[in-house]
Amino acid sequence: MNEMCGLKPRLYKHWVGVYQGSGGTDFQSSEQRFFFSICNSYRDVLHHNKKPFYLKGQEDSSILDAYVLHTLNHVLRTRILISKNDAKVADAQGQGGILNGDGFLDHGFTRPKVLILLPLASIAFWVVKRLIQLTPSKHKVNIEHMDRFTEEFGSGGVESEEEDEDVENSKRKKSSKPSDFQSLFGGNNNDHFMIGIKYMGRKIKLYADFYSSDIIVASPLGLITKIGAAEVEKEKDIDYLSSIEVLIIDHADVILMQNWSHVNTVVEQLNRLPVKQHGTDIMRIRPWYLDGQAQFYRQTIILGSHLNPDVNSLFNRHCLNYEGKVKLVCLYKGVLPKVLIPVRQIYERFEADSIADVDDARFQYFCKKVFPKIKDSIQGGIMLCISSYFEFVRLRNFLKSQEALFCLLGEYTKQSDISRGRVWFFQGQRKIMLYTERAHFYHRYKIRAIQKLIIYSLPERKEFYPEIVNMLEGSQNMSCTVLFSRFDQFRLERIVGSASAKRMITSEKGVFVFC
Repeated sequence: MNEMCGLKPRLYKHWVGVYQGSGGTDFQSSEQRFFFSICNSYRDVLHHNKKPFYLKGQEDSSILDAYVLHTLNHVLRTRILISKNDAKVADAQGQGGILNGDGFLDHGFTRPKVLILLPLASIAFWVVKRLIQLTPSKHKVNIEHMDRFTEEFGSGGVESEEEDEDVENSKRKKSSKPSDFQSLFGGNNNDHFMIGIKYMGRKIKLYADFYSSDIIVASPLGLITKIGAAEVEKEKDIDYLSSIEVLIIDHADVILMQNWSHVNTVVEQLNRLPVKQHGTDIMRIRPWYLDGQAQFYRQTIILGSHLNPDVNSLFNRHCLNYEGKVKLVCLYKGVLPKVLIPVRQIYERFEADSIADVDDARFQYFCKKVFPKIKDSIQGGIMLCISSYFEFVRLRNFLKSQEALFCLLGEYTKQSDISRGRVWFFQGQRKIMLYTERAHFYHRYKIRAIQKLIIYSLPERKEFYPEIVNMLEGSQNMSCTVLFSRFDQFRLERIVGSASAKRMITSEKGVFVFC
């Protein structure tokens, strides 16, 4: 790595100043400098062990700073190159000449070069504020529409938490929700937003028109709305996605709790040939755009706290950068020590021929091996924990067909039905409760009177496992049963540890007990 990491001198100097001003030492060997060097290689990156800001004591801004600096460096270098070429072309035309050569092929179909996908407006507020902070003073003499941005994105956002710690601490004392829930959802929870950012020499313009922006910060839902409108109304288009050169998906773990299919749709829409010309100088468009090869020149950076088959599939199928890929490999210790009650956790493995057959195999195993024990038992207080909504619907329909007494607690269940169901479950009027991971993610309910816990499908988020198991009420009859297959390795290793997960998947035995 060279001394200035490939950055423009002014940008590098400002970065070092901000780093040292925050108390950092030994910049050359810092984590953010190392991660920036990976980003600056323009390879596709999948970092699935990023420490999330909302977990107490684990906040780590080095990754954020690194990709923000990479974004700034890419945008400023692009704008400087185009400005210099514009001046040369103007001089040549003034003298009656024409300039040719690959050095003047510096355009895409449209101006936007960076797309940052984020799940919540409060996180977007934090990222854009950091983008402005890390911009050298010369380029931010004037910031347009900052008041509007603060009002729309920063209401109760991450920054307000830092500015008024006493008020926030008093709220946390009164709230029964865990601290990570309050940090994540304590700000602006809007998941439908989109904003363009334009660099204009000495000025930064927020809320710029998308076609004149350099950076677009959006939620997947916000972009999906624009894509849907373009499909319905012919006068609308999304050609501003045609020349994206850097795609950053941050907090992928939170987006997974929203709707990951939106991300897949957005990525499929990137780097397509535009519908209109939008005033672009055709003679200065880079050849790979004209050849329809832009997807191979796009860098994608995916950041999250854990890996998921959907994220892995996107990285393998749609990240086709000719520079190559960098994917993090990490070992997990597991979260079983965080289970604070003395309960035997019985893991039962079922067999499935392929990943396409996993859902059916899991359902058949439950119907034949697990449900008969529940049906014949007189014991109540049985909670079924389910990861996906599709599994939730399938089990709900099955329990209805069996005329079982159960109540529902899912992400789409009405609040009145949830309150009524919790009371029925506590009083024993309903024997079984169906509980989804997304319901726990968005509400963090504390369910009372659980005697038997059946984890139908392991949660994506490892911290949810001990939270849910610790809700078991201490008695001699309490138990915990977990169903898994070899295709659940990603989730399993985060909970029991990488070494144990490997042994459980490959062992000839099918039942494992943790105490």
